[in-house]
Amino acid sequence: MTKNIMIVGVGGQGSLLASKLLGHLLLSEGYDVKVSEVHGMSQRGGSVVTYVRFGEKVYSPIIDKGEADFIVSFEQLEAARYVEYLKEGGRIVTNTQKIDPMPVITGAAAYPERLIEKMQETGILVDAMDCLSLAEEAGSAKAVNIVLMGRLSKYFDIPVEKWQNAIEECVPAKFAELNRKAFLLGRGE
Repeated sequence: MTKNIMIVGVGGQGSLLASKLLGHLLLSEGYDVKVSEVHGMSQRGGSVVTYVRFGEKVYSPIIDKGEADFIVSFEQLEAARYVEYLKEGGRIVTNTQKIDPMPVITGAAAYPERLIEKMQETGILVDAMDCLSLAEEAGSAKAVNIVLMGRLSKYFDIPVEKWQNAIEECVPAKFAELNRKAFLLGRGE
């Protein structure tokens, strides 16, 4: 049974490191893993989407609408933008942070209100938390990606130590302690 995780965010938030970490962890658990990065205008704060698919045998790296078991979102609007990819009974794990897209910055549009509540009102399972504050508590606003991985880890039957090992293998040694802390804060530990 193949599982599908979409990681969505805005360029520069560390979604590629998050997908690399997940891929590394899942490979070490013996799964066949396909990771596909779909870049938007990542250098300009545009949408960045990464697919992580794993199972006994995975043939395609692409996730179609209605297939994602999890959508991990670095920002509320990105979660709402990709909600149609979520499968029935799937879950969104999202940061509550709001990052204004270009139409909002230029005044052409307003940032939508109550996005998380609106998704929950339609029956979608949403696990939302202020990952930016937790990342700052860990020592760097850039650790939002690892806080999100910590939160996601609660839904997997993989020991915390194995997640920690994957972090240590994927981040520079000088940031290992900060990221370990960010991961545990994301888990709520």
